[in-house]
Amino acid sequence: MFEKTRKIIKYPRLTQDSPKRPVNTDHIIGKPVIDNALCDGCGECITRCPSGAIHRDETTKTVEINYNECVFCMLCEEVCPLGAIRMTKEIYLAERNLEEIGEELRRKINKIFGRSLNIREVDSGSCNGCDYEINALNNPFVDIERFGIHFVASPRHADMLLVTGTAVRNMEEALLKTYNATPEPKLVVAVGACACSGGIFKDTYASGNGIKGVVPVDVFIPGCPPRPQAILHGILKAISLP
Repeated sequence: MFEKTRKIIKYPRLTQDSPKRPVNTDHIIGKPVIDNALCDGCGECITRCPSGAIHRDETTKTVEINYNECVFCMLCEEVCPLGAIRMTKEIYLAERNLEEIGEELRRKINKIFGRSLNIREVDSGSCNGCDYEINALNNPFVDIERFGIHFVASPRHADMLLVTGTAVRNMEEALLKTYNATPEPKLVVAVGACACSGGIFKDTYASGNGIKGVVPVDVFIPGCPPRPQAILHGILKAISLP
């Protein structure tokens, strides 16, 4: 007992205060942004982007980035001859799909879930990068269970599906069965560029353009992979806790 007490006193509290307080992002690579005032429209970033996330808006004549497709590789920043693209420290990019979820269902879900949530994680064909970050949600540093959020082994016990990967052809049926086995009301969160849009694997013979072609998605969390804090932010956003 004395040894345990000594360790408690010696080692400070590890769990971070995020999302109550912002995370120190000095060492983090966040989303890229474009300064169209500097851009001359050379198109180098568009042709070099490995995931096709950068495009030119023909209406506004500006260059834009689809963050659901971006893999944060920094190549656009490197190849831009005028320095119009730079990487930021912004990692909280989760977007909630209110159009599909519907206002009435959203109120019902928030009322039922409250501050308790059971999650079933589904790998639909990923490189495991996003899965490693999801695994980190349970470490003492992030400690997702302080919010009453737990991971469960069966979709029949789950309120939310946390899906990684592009939903490859051989996993489409398994993902759909898992979705159907999850009781209503339920939420689906796409984690990572692959789940959001297909990432660098979109439009290939083995996979579609993300999981939205197989199951409806309520929240998209971009990144390759997104950091645990960004995933936590997306989960909390799905149940409207922030």
